[in-house]
Amino acid sequence: MSFVSLRPSLLAGALASALLLGACAPMAPKAAAPAAPAAQATLPVDAALRAQTQAEVGPYLKTLETLVGIESGSRDLEGLRQLAGTVAERLRQAGMQVEVKPTRAPGFHPQLKGAELGSMVYATRKGTGAKKVLLIAHMDTVYQRGMGAKQPFRIDGDRAYGLGIADDKQGVALILHVVELLARNGFNDYAELGVLINGDEEVGSPGSGPFLTELGGAYDAVFSFEGGGSATAKGGDMVRLATSSIAIVEMKVTGKASHAGAAPEQGRNALYELAHQMLKSRQFGDPAKGLQINWTVANAGNSRNVIPAEATAIADVRSLTNADLDLMEASLKKSIEDKLIPDTKIDLSFYRSRPAFVSNAASRALAQHATGLYGGLGMPLEIRERATGGGTDAAFAGLRPRGGVLESFGLRGFGAHSNDDEYVLVSNVGPRLYLAARMVMDTGRGQIGW
Repeated sequence: MSFVSLRPSLLAGALASALLLGACAPMAPKAAAPAAPAAQATLPVDAALRAQTQAEVGPYLKTLETLVGIESGSRDLEGLRQLAGTVAERLRQAGMQVEVKPTRAPGFHPQLKGAELGSMVYATRKGTGAKKVLLIAHMDTVYQRGMGAKQPFRIDGDRAYGLGIADDKQGVALILHVVELLARNGFNDYAELGVLINGDEEVGSPGSGPFLTELGGAYDAVFSFEGGGSATAKGGDMVRLATSSIAIVEMKVTGKASHAGAAPEQGRNALYELAHQMLKSRQFGDPAKGLQINWTVANAGNSRNVIPAEATAIADVRSLTNADLDLMEASLKKSIEDKLIPDTKIDLSFYRSRPAFVSNAASRALAQHATGLYGGLGMPLEIRERATGGGTDAAFAGLRPRGGVLESFGLRGFGAHSNDDEYVLVSNVGPRLYLAARMVMDTGRGQIGW
């Protein structure tokens, strides 16, 4: 089929795309954004705890070196088993009851399709206090085995470098040291202290997500230890009250093969149809609502001189709310009804990988208390109210929460998902250990009301 003969259909496709873009726009006035939490007065510093957390920086860095030294990509089951064993043993030594729970992706997952995933380390310790507190982080990374040799752990001034150090081995190390610090002090003024470290976060937590949701409904407060801000000159410490929802779109086009030179007109080019559909949808969404789609993987054909009979593509979809994913799914399904090439078949699946994290009154109360604690140290702590495209496990915990969920208890860092410049700030370790320990203590005692 020649390029010239395609132009009328392309024009029709462009018109349909414009109409569908309008369909994605909100049909009602936008709701007012939630009011930002009121400023929290600074809270007195626990001088003894502050001194202990500062003294913990050296041992923390040793732990971080150990964790970074174990490669643990999301599909590196051997590395994840080793790391899970290391984490589990540390938690047992701190007096916690520990389970290592296997996980598997659901059979309907568009990419993993029932595959075995990294295990979860779930640890608990009963106390005598008022509230149940859960600390969560993930031990898997985005890297392939062997890449660690190119970015080993090292310290250069105020920066600690290493593969996966910012996302999220710093968070795992913080949890270990908070638990150990509280145990050494004999602190058990909580109803229960829980720890959940999973090994499938970087692939969307398909195995651990349901359990995280269950735990979110069982604990009064959940603190997630993803990175706590940017380590760049313009960065600062923060906690988050929102993360994005994420969906995976898989499109498959079936056409008809034929000789690309002798009889291209007898074929039905699946690659052309796939490209047409992707180009139509690239403008779908609403930037003001954080609703976006990006096609990231595509495959078609295996021989230069054959019209491809099959073509597939995968897209990443992000949104600030779970409801807006419905808009995107409906628009995509409507869009594929208009084809460029007759007699092709289009199959589209829309898999909701991760919900959005939306705060509640309890989450906002926890955030206000955190700013007061940090203010007592003479340091500002921003409360980030709007998601910026990233999705985290706080969303699963916050889907049906018993109390409040708060994200970004980790260190300030830079270079997550890169392979040559990932680091965290050493100077951030002491303040963040103090913040996390005090939040567990104050929440466990029932001193934070909502």
